[in-house]
Amino acid sequence: MAKSKKVETPHYELLYIISNKYSEDELKPIIQKVGKIIKDNRGNITKTEEWGKKRLAYPIKHFNYGYYNLVEFDIEGGKIEKINRTLQMAREILRHQMVVKKVKTPAEIKKEKEISEKIATKAKEKEKLDEEKIKGKIKGKIKGKVDLKDLDKKLDKILDTDDLL
Repeated sequence: MAKSKKVETPHYELLYIISNKYSEDELKPIIQKVGKIIKDNRGNITKTEEWGKKRLAYPIKHFNYGYYNLVEFDIEGGKIEKINRTLQMAREILRHQMVVKKVKTPAEIKKEKEISEKIATKAKEKEKLDEEKIKGKIKGKIKGKVDLKDLDKKLDKILDTDDLL
């Protein structure tokens, strides 16, 4: 065996769509069936999400709506083809897609968090500068503002002079 070979089992993500001809009560056994398929092939389910009924982008097998479900699991690579064939043959499932999902290490998660925090602080600083610029412009206008009484006095002085004609 090579020293560089990974010992970990790969992590996969499965998104599948169940046709909407089934009621919400009938969904549970179908979702359990998919989970059983994964477990029967020595898979370890780590996460499941039910996204609910959504409109499809285009009709699939004459259905415009479907129930979306997401499953994340760990399994040996050779078993994926068997799961894929089983899901293709299941009448309840309109479409499915499996992808390898890279599991992030705690160091990678920490680095991403730091980057997002830096971006957020820069955005706040920019927003603060923009507010200060706006306030400065408004204050400049307020400082140059003249009272109406002063304006009337100046107009009276101009009109009282004989130099107009």
